[in-house]
Amino acid sequence: MNTNIFRNYETLLFVFHTSMLLQLMTWVVEIESTSSSKTEFVLTNKNYDKDVLSGGDLKIDFVARASGSTAPAGTETIEGQGPPSTGKQQPNQPTDNSTVPPVSTNKSTVSTVSTNNATVPPVLINNSTVPPVSTNISTVPSSHFVKLTPPPEVGGAKMKYDYGNAMGLSILFYDAQRSGKLPSNNPIPWRGDSAMGDNGDGHDLTGGWYDAGDHVKFNLPMATSAHVLGWGLEKFKDAYEHAGKLDDMYDCLRTPLDYFMKCWIPSQQTYWVQVGDGGADHAFWGRAEDMHMGRPAYKIHPGAPGSDAAGNTVSALAIGAVVFQDKDAGYSAKLLEAAKSLYEFAKANPGIYSNSVPQAKAFYKSSGYTDEMCEAAAELYKATKDQKYLTDAKSFYDPAVALGYFWDKKQPGCQLLLWELTQEAKYKANIEDFIASYAPGGSVPMTPCGLTYRNKWGSNRYAANAAFIAVIAVADGIGGDKFLNYAMSQINYILGDNNLHLSYEIGFGNNYPKRPHHRGAACKPGWCAASWQDSPNILYGGLVGGPGQNDDYQDNRDDYVKNEVACDYNAGFQTACAGLYHFAINNQLPPSPPAKC
Repeated sequence: MNTNIFRNYETLLFVFHTSMLLQLMTWVVEIESTSSSKTEFVLTNKNYDKDVLSGGDLKIDFVARASGSTAPAGTETIEGQGPPSTGKQQPNQPTDNSTVPPVSTNKSTVSTVSTNNATVPPVLINNSTVPPVSTNISTVPSSHFVKLTPPPEVGGAKMKYDYGNAMGLSILFYDAQRSGKLPSNNPIPWRGDSAMGDNGDGHDLTGGWYDAGDHVKFNLPMATSAHVLGWGLEKFKDAYEHAGKLDDMYDCLRTPLDYFMKCWIPSQQTYWVQVGDGGADHAFWGRAEDMHMGRPAYKIHPGAPGSDAAGNTVSALAIGAVVFQDKDAGYSAKLLEAAKSLYEFAKANPGIYSNSVPQAKAFYKSSGYTDEMCEAAAELYKATKDQKYLTDAKSFYDPAVALGYFWDKKQPGCQLLLWELTQEAKYKANIEDFIASYAPGGSVPMTPCGLTYRNKWGSNRYAANAAFIAVIAVADGIGGDKFLNYAMSQINYILGDNNLHLSYEIGFGNNYPKRPHHRGAACKPGWCAASWQDSPNILYGGLVGGPGQNDDYQDNRDDYVKNEVACDYNAGFQTACAGLYHFAINNQLPPSPPAKC
């Protein structure tokens, strides 16, 4: 059941008339109380909803589950907002985004509008006119999208954009990338179980994340993403708590971490690093649920080493052990045990994984492994305090200013972790030099409107990753407002401070890409949207590749350079948003830098 309502509410009452519910699922509101008959539910807004200002809108989704063949039906009442409206759940039906005319919220002209069997009471918001009300009744993903004018206040500093919202939407993107058996609380209704036969020599390899707009599982970038996300959770846990997304974030991380523990088989000294053939996969344009091609799996072992892929995974497992220590100590211990044994395997068998697995070269060709091993050793030292890991991390350290932080280049992460762990001045200087190279006047060029432009492939990724390094550095005592201003300039560009006034994160605001290069979003059972048509499924939270060097961008599904999404595109972006939100709620965020366009 779905409804669109507006910010000026405190309590929403749902009363179901047809049957007792087995379950009522919500994502952006809290279930405050339930009647003994399980027919009445009182819902209240979560903490982060208070950041949504008048003039914006908040989309709230509900999934009601009951026994029998009759769909649940009932009424909703928004506290203080007029008579109840009615609705009926229609499972497995296409979403109908019918739009009614704008509702005038002047007190003298309020009237009730209805469409598609739902009646939505108008809401008074400071006597202003709100956008058209879209009323659709279906099981669609939870989301809320906000126009922020003026900046929101979160009990601390003002933000030009709602970083908490952007962070939360990004988690939904990772939910949409899940492979294998989906959990019962899956919030993406257009996704189902897929690739249930994934295996390597008969060993179960189901699970994990699909890489991008395709359905290959590449462990090198997947582990990079999991590590960056885990690092952000470690540093900015309060941001996730304040946004009401902490449990969602733990669930998000479990998906790749569980998968990595499947892929690593210590008794066989084998680590599976890829499932799916890139060529065959890219030749298929359809849903993951409809894949019919073979999905070969590829491994590394002592005779075919890959310290880079293994080291990346160690970093993810080790930071997972750290962040789950207080949440689930048993799970944390399993992660740490896997991290330690995989590290010994990687150290004893040095080598580049894409030399051992040539099927990866056309997609994620690695240039080395010492940077990944440095991060791995540093994260293990953080998790264990065993001096041997710190000694190893220092031995793998490279003082050079890196081209960037991404799946193949981890020097900035290594340098920043060593600063965290030792407070030695040379590591601090490394990070200052790296951010200086990306900031205005540095060696990395900028687009006319202010995006640091390292490479055409995932231009947003490089800028967001520099922002993520910057906010972690500030949390570690480096850079202060200077680094925060740089991070804000990049994230603000991505969220709308650009020449197109476009959010490159799907679902954030009202102007965002509608045709990303993503098979699942583009296809419904039996058909796929044409290249010029909007995707039938909204890929909430996905960060598209980004603009060209002159801020040029078109929302073109065929453009996999600028308009594809990927797990590693979102990771640094989400952690940067978490960091900025952390500093905002702690009243430590300086004023936003002015937009260049």
